[in-house]
Amino acid sequence: MADAVYTHGHHESVLRSHRWRTAANSAAYLLGEVRPGLHVLDVGCGPGTITADLAALVSPGGSVTAVDAAGDVLEQARATVAERGLDNVEFAVGDVQALDFPDGSFDVVHAHQVLQHVGDPVLALREMRRVCRPGGVVAARDSDYGAFTWFPGSPVLDEWRELYRRVARANGGEPDAGRRLLSWARRAGFTDITAGAGTWCYATPGERAWWSGLWADRTTASVYARLAVDGGHATASRLAAIAEGWRTWGRHDDGWFLVPHGEVLCRA
Repeated sequence: MADAVYTHGHHESVLRSHRWRTAANSAAYLLGEVRPGLHVLDVGCGPGTITADLAALVSPGGSVTAVDAAGDVLEQARATVAERGLDNVEFAVGDVQALDFPDGSFDVVHAHQVLQHVGDPVLALREMRRVCRPGGVVAARDSDYGAFTWFPGSPVLDEWRELYRRVARANGGEPDAGRRLLSWARRAGFTDITAGAGTWCYATPGERAWWSGLWADRTTASVYARLAVDGGHATASRLAAIAEGWRTWGRHDDGWFLVPHGEVLCRA
Protein backbone atom coordinates (compact mmCIF):
# COMPACT_ATOMS: atom_id res chain seq x y z
CA MET A 1 0.00 0.00 0.00
CA ALA A 2 1.34 3.43 -0.93
CA ASP A 3 1.83 5.80 1.96
CA ALA A 4 2.02 9.58 2.23
CA VAL A 5 2.64 12.23 4.86
CA TYR A 6 -0.16 14.67 5.64
CA THR A 7 1.52 17.85 4.42
CA HIS A 8 -0.50 20.28 6.54
CA GLY A 9 -0.54 18.59 9.91
CA HIS A 10 -2.96 19.94 12.52
CA HIS A 11 -1.38 23.23 13.48
CA GLU A 12 -3.84 25.85 14.72
CA SER A 13 -3.61 27.65 11.36
CA VAL A 14 -4.76 24.48 9.61
CA LEU A 15 -7.62 23.84 12.02
CA ARG A 16 -8.65 27.49 11.65
CA SER A 17 -9.32 26.69 8.01
CA HIS A 18 -10.93 23.30 8.63
CA ARG A 19 -13.38 24.64 11.24
CA TRP A 20 -14.70 27.16 8.70
CA ARG A 21 -15.92 24.36 6.45
CA THR A 22 -19.58 23.41 6.37
CA ALA A 23 -21.67 21.07 4.28
CA ALA A 24 -23.05 24.15 2.51
CA ASN A 25 -19.70 25.65 1.50
CA SER A 26 -17.76 22.40 1.03
CA ALA A 27 -20.22 19.63 0.10
CA ALA A 28 -23.11 21.34 -1.69
CA TYR A 29 -22.73 18.96 -4.65
CA LEU A 30 -23.58 16.04 -2.33
CA LEU A 31 -26.53 17.44 -0.40
CA GLY A 32 -29.16 16.31 -2.88
CA GLU A 33 -28.19 12.72 -2.01
CA VAL A 34 -28.41 13.17 1.78
CA ARG A 35 -31.70 12.63 3.59
CA PRO A 36 -33.03 11.31 6.90
CA GLY A 37 -32.43 7.65 7.62
CA LEU A 38 -29.21 7.23 5.65
CA HIS A 39 -25.94 5.92 7.05
CA VAL A 40 -22.92 8.02 6.07
CA LEU A 41 -19.19 7.46 6.30
CA ASP A 42 -17.25 10.73 6.53
CA VAL A 43 -13.61 9.96 5.71
CA GLY A 44 -10.95 12.41 6.88
CA CYS A 45 -13.44 14.23 9.08
CA GLY A 46 -10.93 16.57 10.75
CA PRO A 47 -12.53 18.72 13.47
CA GLY A 48 -15.99 17.57 12.43
CA THR A 49 -17.83 20.63 11.15
CA ILE A 50 -18.97 18.96 7.91
CA THR A 51 -19.59 15.75 9.88
CA ALA A 52 -21.99 17.53 12.21
CA ASP A 53 -23.91 19.07 9.32
CA LEU A 54 -24.28 15.66 7.65
CA ALA A 55 -25.42 14.10 10.93
CA ALA A 56 -28.16 16.72 11.27
CA LEU A 57 -29.31 16.09 7.72
CA VAL A 58 -29.67 12.29 8.15
CA SER A 59 -31.59 12.64 11.43
CA PRO A 60 -33.93 11.11 12.40
CA GLY A 61 -33.05 7.49 11.80
CA GLY A 62 -29.67 7.97 10.15
CA SER A 63 -26.12 8.03 11.40
CA VAL A 64 -22.64 9.22 10.52
CA THR A 65 -19.40 7.36 11.15
CA ALA A 66 -16.51 9.83 11.22
CA VAL A 67 -13.03 8.52 10.44
CA ASP A 68 -9.68 10.26 10.55
CA ALA A 69 -6.11 9.01 10.57
CA ALA A 70 -5.25 11.36 13.47
CA GLY A 71 -6.77 10.36 16.80
CA ASP A 72 -6.16 13.77 18.39
CA VAL A 73 -8.28 15.61 15.83
CA LEU A 74 -11.11 13.13 16.46
CA GLU A 75 -11.33 14.54 19.98
CA GLN A 76 -12.07 17.92 18.44
CA ALA A 77 -14.67 16.35 16.17
CA ARG A 78 -16.34 14.77 19.20
CA ALA A 79 -16.49 18.19 20.85
CA THR A 80 -17.98 19.76 17.72
CA VAL A 81 -20.70 17.12 17.56
CA ALA A 82 -21.41 17.40 21.28
CA GLU A 83 -21.76 21.18 21.03
CA ARG A 84 -24.40 20.65 18.36
CA GLY A 85 -26.32 18.24 20.60
CA LEU A 86 -26.06 15.39 18.09
CA ASP A 87 -26.18 11.76 19.24
CA ASN A 88 -25.98 9.91 15.91
CA VAL A 89 -22.22 10.09 15.24
CA GLU A 90 -19.59 7.43 15.91
CA PHE A 91 -15.83 7.96 15.58
CA ALA A 92 -12.92 5.76 14.54
CA VAL A 93 -9.26 6.12 13.69
CA GLY A 94 -8.74 4.73 10.21
CA ASP A 95 -6.98 4.79 6.86
CA VAL A 96 -9.05 5.43 3.72
CA GLN A 97 -6.79 3.01 1.86
CA ALA A 98 -7.79 0.17 4.25
CA LEU A 99 -11.20 0.92 5.76
CA ASP A 100 -12.12 -1.36 8.65
CA PHE A 101 -15.77 -1.82 7.72
CA PRO A 102 -17.65 -4.66 6.01
CA ASP A 103 -18.67 -4.42 2.36
CA GLY A 104 -21.80 -2.36 1.73
CA SER A 105 -21.94 -0.76 5.18
CA PHE A 106 -22.96 2.77 4.16
CA ASP A 107 -25.42 4.58 1.91
CA VAL A 108 -23.08 7.54 1.36
CA VAL A 109 -19.28 7.63 1.60
CA HIS A 110 -17.80 11.13 1.61
CA ALA A 111 -14.25 12.51 1.53
CA HIS A 112 -13.42 16.20 1.46
CA GLN A 113 -9.82 17.29 0.76
CA VAL A 114 -8.55 13.76 1.45
CA LEU A 115 -7.47 12.14 -1.81
CA GLN A 116 -4.84 14.79 -2.51
CA HIS A 117 -3.00 13.62 0.60
CA VAL A 118 -2.95 9.83 0.17
CA GLY A 119 -0.34 7.75 -1.59
CA ASP A 120 -2.81 5.81 -3.74
CA PRO A 121 -6.05 7.72 -4.36
CA VAL A 122 -7.36 5.04 -6.72
CA LEU A 123 -7.01 2.43 -3.99
CA ALA A 124 -8.74 4.83 -1.60
CA LEU A 125 -11.68 5.21 -3.98
CA ARG A 126 -11.89 1.43 -4.39
CA GLU A 127 -12.12 1.09 -0.62
CA MET A 128 -14.78 3.79 -0.48
CA ARG A 129 -16.68 1.91 -3.18
CA ARG A 130 -16.32 -1.41 -1.33
CA VAL A 131 -17.92 -0.11 1.88
CA CYS A 132 -20.74 1.65 0.00
CA ARG A 133 -23.93 -0.31 -0.58
CA PRO A 134 -24.93 -1.06 -4.19
CA GLY A 135 -26.80 1.97 -5.49
CA GLY A 136 -25.27 4.23 -2.86
CA VAL A 137 -23.05 7.23 -3.51
CA VAL A 138 -19.33 7.83 -3.13
CA ALA A 139 -18.52 11.55 -3.09
CA ALA A 140 -15.10 13.20 -3.23
CA ARG A 141 -14.03 16.83 -3.47
CA ASP A 142 -10.45 18.08 -3.73
CA SER A 143 -8.83 21.41 -4.46
CA ASP A 144 -6.44 21.95 -7.36
CA TYR A 145 -3.45 24.09 -6.39
CA GLY A 146 -2.21 24.47 -9.93
CA ALA A 147 -5.49 26.18 -10.81
CA PHE A 148 -5.56 28.61 -7.86
CA THR A 149 -5.73 32.17 -9.14
CA TRP A 150 -5.54 35.56 -7.49
CA PHE A 151 -5.32 39.30 -8.06
CA PRO A 152 -3.22 41.37 -7.87
CA GLY A 153 -0.43 39.23 -9.23
CA SER A 154 2.35 38.44 -6.78
CA PRO A 155 5.70 36.81 -7.58
CA VAL A 156 5.90 35.78 -3.92
CA LEU A 157 2.57 33.92 -4.11
CA ASP A 158 3.71 32.35 -7.38
CA GLU A 159 6.74 31.10 -5.43
CA TRP A 160 4.51 29.89 -2.60
CA ARG A 161 2.34 27.81 -4.93
CA GLU A 162 5.27 26.11 -6.62
CA LEU A 163 6.92 25.46 -3.26
CA TYR A 164 3.72 23.96 -1.82
CA ARG A 165 3.24 21.69 -4.84
CA ARG A 166 6.85 20.53 -4.60
CA VAL A 167 6.60 19.77 -0.87
CA ALA A 168 3.26 17.98 -1.22
CA ARG A 169 4.54 15.74 -4.00
CA ALA A 170 7.70 14.97 -2.07
CA ASN A 171 5.39 13.78 0.73
CA GLY A 172 3.58 11.37 -1.61
CA GLY A 173 0.51 13.48 -2.33
CA GLU A 174 -0.93 15.17 -5.42
CA PRO A 175 -1.78 18.86 -4.89
CA ASP A 176 -3.48 19.15 -8.29
CA ALA A 177 -5.99 16.46 -7.32
CA GLY A 178 -9.13 18.29 -8.40
CA ARG A 179 -8.54 17.83 -12.11
CA ARG A 180 -7.72 14.15 -11.58
CA LEU A 181 -10.80 13.02 -9.63
CA LEU A 182 -12.76 11.85 -12.66
CA SER A 183 -9.78 9.87 -13.94
CA TRP A 184 -9.13 8.34 -10.53
CA ALA A 185 -12.80 7.38 -10.14
CA ARG A 186 -12.84 5.68 -13.53
CA ARG A 187 -9.66 3.77 -12.67
CA ALA A 188 -11.29 2.72 -9.39
CA GLY A 189 -14.03 0.98 -11.38
CA PHE A 190 -16.88 3.47 -11.23
CA THR A 191 -18.93 3.83 -14.40
CA ASP A 192 -21.79 6.08 -13.23
CA ILE A 193 -19.94 9.30 -12.38
CA THR A 194 -21.13 12.90 -12.23
CA ALA A 195 -18.07 15.15 -12.35
CA GLY A 196 -18.10 18.86 -11.71
CA ALA A 197 -16.44 21.71 -9.91
CA GLY A 198 -16.98 24.11 -7.03
CA THR A 199 -15.12 27.11 -5.71
CA TRP A 200 -14.20 29.09 -2.65
CA CYS A 201 -13.60 32.80 -3.23
CA TYR A 202 -12.08 35.27 -0.77
CA ALA A 203 -12.67 38.89 -1.71
CA THR A 204 -13.97 40.93 1.22
CA PRO A 205 -11.55 42.59 3.66
CA GLY A 206 -12.44 40.05 6.34
CA GLU A 207 -12.06 37.09 4.00
CA ARG A 208 -8.71 38.34 2.71
CA ALA A 209 -7.41 38.89 6.24
CA TRP A 210 -8.52 35.43 7.33
CA TRP A 211 -7.19 33.54 4.28
CA SER A 212 -3.87 35.38 4.05
CA GLY A 213 -3.36 35.19 7.80
CA LEU A 214 -3.83 31.46 8.07
CA TRP A 215 -1.49 30.82 5.13
CA ALA A 216 1.12 33.22 6.53
CA ASP A 217 1.02 31.30 9.82
CA ARG A 218 1.00 27.92 8.09
CA THR A 219 4.02 28.89 6.00
CA THR A 220 6.20 29.51 9.05
CA ALA A 221 4.81 27.44 11.92
CA SER A 222 3.02 24.28 10.70
CA VAL A 223 4.13 20.77 9.80
CA TYR A 224 4.27 22.01 6.21
CA ALA A 225 6.90 24.59 7.20
CA ARG A 226 9.03 21.94 8.90
CA LEU A 227 8.73 19.59 5.95
CA ALA A 228 9.70 22.37 3.55
CA VAL A 229 12.88 23.13 5.49
CA ASP A 230 13.81 19.55 6.41
CA GLY A 231 13.28 18.44 2.81
CA GLY A 232 15.61 21.12 1.48
CA HIS A 233 12.84 22.87 -0.43
CA ALA A 234 13.17 26.26 1.32
CA THR A 235 15.01 28.01 4.12
CA ALA A 236 13.30 29.39 7.20
CA SER A 237 14.17 32.93 6.08
CA ARG A 238 12.58 32.31 2.69
CA LEU A 239 9.44 30.98 4.33
CA ALA A 240 9.28 34.13 6.43
CA ALA A 241 9.49 36.23 3.26
CA ILE A 242 6.67 34.22 1.68
CA ALA A 243 4.56 34.67 4.82
CA GLU A 244 5.05 38.43 4.58
CA GLY A 245 4.02 38.24 0.93
CA TRP A 246 0.77 36.64 2.04
CA ARG A 247 0.15 39.43 4.55
CA THR A 248 0.92 42.08 1.92
CA TRP A 249 -1.57 40.53 -0.51
CA GLY A 250 -4.18 40.31 2.28
CA ARG A 251 -3.99 44.06 2.90
CA HIS A 252 -4.64 44.93 -0.75
CA ASP A 253 -8.05 46.55 -1.31
CA ASP A 254 -8.37 44.83 -4.71
CA GLY A 255 -7.36 41.41 -3.41
CA TRP A 256 -9.33 38.44 -4.78
CA PHE A 257 -8.45 34.75 -4.41
CA LEU A 258 -10.13 31.75 -6.05
CA VAL A 259 -9.75 28.13 -4.89
CA PRO A 260 -11.22 25.72 -7.45
CA HIS A 261 -12.21 22.16 -6.56
CA GLY A 262 -12.95 19.06 -8.58
CA GLU A 263 -15.98 17.10 -7.43
CA VAL A 264 -17.25 13.60 -8.24
CA LEU A 265 -20.47 11.82 -7.33
CA CYS A 266 -20.05 8.13 -8.09
CA ARG A 267 -22.90 5.64 -8.00
CA ALA A 268 -21.72 2.38 -6.46
